[in-house]
Amino acid sequence: MLRFFIPTILIAVAITGFFMLVNPMYKELSVLKAQMASYNQALDNSKALENERDKLTKKYSDINSENLDKLVKLLPDNVENIRLILEIEKIASPYGMILKDVRYDTAKKDETNNTVTLADGQVNNEFTSKDYGIWSLEFSTEGTYTNFLNFTRDLESNLRIVDISSIQFSAADTGTKFALPETYKYGFKIKTYWMKN
Repeated sequence: MLRFFIPTILIAVAITGFFMLVNPMYKELSVLKAQMASYNQALDNSKALENERDKLTKKYSDINSENLDKLVKLLPDNVENIRLILEIEKIASPYGMILKDVRYDTAKKDETNNTVTLADGQVNNEFTSKDYGIWSLEFSTEGTYTNFLNFTRDLESNLRIVDISSIQFSAADTGTKFALPETYKYGFKIKTYWMKN
């Protein structure tokens, strides 16, 4: 009888030891292995990101400073409204066209939800879902039709991206009887873009 009792006690002790000691350690080891795999994956991702960063840094440093300035002018990292107005005036001046009635919305960025509130209090949702901002500008000018064509051509070929939304034509009101009949007033609405950080 004792022969059968000792092996039963040993089996019970082994089973109890397994459930009390080995099984919790095994579960803990499984959790640690899963964490280690997760950390190894994060480390691999980090190395891949570092390699990609190094490639992009090399590409960026290979761009010469003149081309880099052109890229910044093409799509600046802020609105630069005054600079744009001065550029348009510079484009118009060879044709004797002076910018008048310049109007634009002053936009202020809300840092918390990445929206832009316009001067009239409305929220511009164009800014919320895109990596770039859109800025609208209106102005009028006067000149001959030929000068108008030359001005729009130069505006179109300017390095800064500008989309003409609309143009209104009307007879120029010069205040004198002797105004040139081919002089017209042009009302422009344009949009330009800038990269959000």
